[in-house]
Amino acid sequence: MSSAGVNGEAGADLGGIHRFVVFGDICGSGTLDMAEKKLQRTAMYAAFDDAYSSVGVEPGTFHQEDRGDGILAALRPDVPPTLMVGRWIDTLYESLRAHNRGRARPLRLRIGMNAGLVVQDRHGLVGRAVDLAARLCDSPPAKRIMIEAPEVDLLVVVSDWLYVNVVAEGGRYVEPDHYRQARIRSKETDEAAWFHVPRRPAPPLVGPEPAAGPQGEPEGEPAGEPAGERAGGSRTGVGPSRGDGPTPRTGGGNRTYHVGGDLLDVHGNTIHGGFTGIRKSAAPGAGEAE
Repeated sequence: MSSAGVNGEAGADLGGIHRFVVFGDICGSGTLDMAEKKLQRTAMYAAFDDAYSSVGVEPGTFHQEDRGDGILAALRPDVPPTLMVGRWIDTLYESLRAHNRGRARPLRLRIGMNAGLVVQDRHGLVGRAVDLAARLCDSPPAKRIMIEAPEVDLLVVVSDWLYVNVVAEGGRYVEPDHYRQARIRSKETDEAAWFHVPRRPAPPLVGPEPAAGPQGEPEGEPAGEPAGERAGGSRTGVGPSRGDGPTPRTGGGNRTYHVGGDLLDVHGNTIHGGFTGIRKSAAPGAGEAE
């Protein structure tokens, strides 16, 4: 669906028009069967329509492209961006909550938001503002949050420009203190971004961006986060974890020791912290704790 007022080749001869860009994606759509895909797509479009109506954006007055399991949209230049980061997000959240009530497979969305110069030709939208909105939505931190926090149905990621110039100014339904910043490094993108989960004081964002593995997936624990101390878990000190060295060998086996002095044998254990030793004096029985 695209708008009549800004459809066609609006901005193509002008080098672009400054517009608000939204990129949405359904989480885990690849695991759904065809019937569930259709159901969630219908619910996604209904939730977007509710959100547009809440800020006075009428059908046919904006550009919107179907992305299979997502939506790409560019709003008219005269749509106040404060409405989009405020009432629009709040209405989208409420629509998702109403749809998901009692459902075994809830509709969960990642939303990337940006604003900037956009060119629209007869094939669709193009511009760095569009590229960045897509990168924000599909970034490794965004995907990691949704994997590690299955109770979250809506995650919003806004560009640094949008946060500094719009979100940080506040307004009705706008909660700048509930956003958290993280670095996005994906393909040619190296940008700061701001993450937000509606109705939460902070998103479950754990640590900086991890290094990418050979297939572009996060590799190991997030950088700067102690091994085992991820959201929802804690280290118990009862066994080895990544970062504590190699896993000790277990099992039997005979040992033969030829001892000419003091001996300490630590086998099959990992020691965390300090320990108390025994210093042996020259005279028998004169040992003292140290």
